Amino acid sequence: MTVQGVSAGGAEAGSAVVPAGGVPLARGVVVRRLLAVDGEGTLSALHVRIAAELAGVSERTVWRWLADGRRGHVEARPRQDGFSLSDALWEVLAQAGGNVAELRRRMLRAQEEGALEGWGAQCVPSLPTLHRVIKRDLGAGRVLEVARLAGARVGLEPSRYDRALADLGLVDGAGGPLVVDGPSADVPVAEGSADAGVRGGGVRLYVPAARLVSTRQVAAVAEAVGHTVAARGMCCVYGDAGLGKTVAVEQALHFLPGRVPVWRAVAGVAPGLPQLRASLCEALGLPSGALPHRAGPVGHALTRALAEPGVLFIDDAQRLTPPLLDYLRQLWDAPGCAAALVLCGAGSERALARASALRSRVLTWHQVGRLEPSQVPQMLTLFHPVWAQANPDDLAQADEQIARGNFRTWAKITSHVYAARERDPARRVDGELIEQACARLGPYP
Repeated sequence: MTVQGVSAGGAEAGSAVVPAGGVPLARGVVVRRLLAVDGEGTLSALHVRIAAELAGVSERTVWRWLADGRRGHVEARPRQDGFSLSDALWEVLAQAGGNVAELRRRMLRAQEEGALEGWGAQCVPSLPTLHRVIKRDLGAGRVLEVARLAGARVGLEPSRYDRALADLGLVDGAGGPLVVDGPSADVPVAEGSADAGVRGGGVRLYVPAARLVSTRQVAAVAEAVGHTVAARGMCCVYGDAGLGKTVAVEQALHFLPGRVPVWRAVAGVAPGLPQLRASLCEALGLPSGALPHRAGPVGHALTRALAEPGVLFIDDAQRLTPPLLDYLRQLWDAPGCAAALVLCGAGSERALARASALRSRVLTWHQVGRLEPSQVPQMLTLFHPVWAQANPDDLAQADEQIARGNFRTWAKITSHVYAARERDPARRVDGELIEQACARLGPYP
């Protein structure tokens, strides 16, 4: 059997065969070729394996196709009473920027509000079903008019979208730190609440009633990430541990226009390539459990997903080895890739330095610095009301000796000061109390 110039007899077992142009063969073409070989009595498992590679499906699927073909069903049979996307839902998909997961979330909200039937749907299908139906409609010629980023105009005549990325909404009322995306400091938190110490997408603040504070460092990260997303480039945010890199990137992503999808992935501990692919599939909303473990089908699925304008944010990128970083580079080099990539982590710049191919493609490098001593008093006052009456000199001394401009260390100090005040509400937040709180941090604060 010869398919697209590939001879079955010359292929090695386990090798990946990709058709010319990288486009998977249609089911009808594959089944007809297999039936022709089957009629000669020479069909083998190797023929099916190569056909599966060329079609971008599993061998089990090809065997099922072949069984249907022997019964006379060469082409895919239409699904009876299958789900279809109405014109109203197609318009919602276009408004969501082609983001299938966002379409399903809007459908779920409409179902709760009793407005789903107004969109011509009786139920909300699963995410894989939506992906299948949309892919089928696009293949049949249905046009999806999705607003695209004007990447070529970045820095020249900014479009409305680019201006929205630049205007990140950070309002500075008094020339100091900026408070964003946090509950009011005077709003009580229920005692025993499971998430009392966590705010902003899992960022642990260690103490109830704390607020996320956007310092000048955070605003600089927001500007860097905003430009990178507008240009559909790569960005590396690095710096020492505890300086608020993840918080800063999350704030920057929070201020992007709502139509820009954000996919979040975390690099596991000592990950291999299968683990990275699974993490990317999960972040992009792909049915990783249903995809074969072969690189070909997963790569095709990831490439198609990244053809949609959006942002992939990978935290703890310093855990990625050069081969894994090179795999990311291959995904971004694929024709039609329209996504931006944001890598973050302490030491991520050193990891990227070992992958020269990816390093040369990074558009923006941004180092997150420590808090300046002059920022600490006002930052802490905005962070938690327990610091409202603290002496700035005491705070400066603690920062010089213990915290050294590290925001995470100050969050832990705040937790101990808050606990001491809860035990004795009449106690003042003075130098002695701050010193006792610092002593609880041990030799490595």
